[in-house]
Amino acid sequence: MKPLPTLSAPQILTGRLRLRRAHDADTGGLVELRTDPEVRAHLGGPQPRAAVEGYFAAYGVGAFADKPGAYVIADRSTDRCLGVLVLDRRSAELPGHVDRAGGELELSYVLRRTDWGAGVAFEAASAALRAAAEELPDQPVLVVTQAANARAVSPAVRLGFRAAASFEAYGAEQLLAVADLHAFEAPPPLRQPRLTGRSLST
Repeated sequence: MKPLPTLSAPQILTGRLRLRRAHDADTGGLVELRTDPEVRAHLGGPQPRAAVEGYFAAYGVGAFADKPGAYVIADRSTDRCLGVLVLDRRSAELPGHVDRAGGELELSYVLRRTDWGAGVAFEAASAALRAAAEELPDQPVLVVTQAANARAVSPAVRLGFRAAASFEAYGAEQLLAVADLHAFEAPPPLRQPRLTGRSLST
């Protein structure tokens, strides 16, 4: 079966951020995201640093860079890796769906600890969803995370995702939230009033 499409834009810009494909200079940031105990507190725990570094030494960033809808969230001025965002398809084999067939768009994001609390996740997710709404037909978008993961839940709530279900997985309560993709479409530009020869003065 042909994979369902996801966001294909090679780059997305915001005022502060650049969402782009990963490159080798991001390796240190990507290792940190997988090994930091606080970042991984609701993501299955930290992975052993030696194993993660060995993985990237063997395969580079290609395994992440080539994943559909996968972006590094980078500072627009310095290009420093702040985190990652993925807008991909949720496998039907995983729990947590609003469509029986599965395969819904799923948004996920994670930031380096030094970049928490500055609105980066909200800004990046808003831009990615807006770009996807311009490219793809309307459809549900999911956010699935541990209910206790306030740092992931808060941006989703601000974006307008609504709780749809909860379920137990990986030894913790998981929250399933959903939004309609085209709710993130940019509003049409305001039409300027047409001026006529008649004076607007009274």
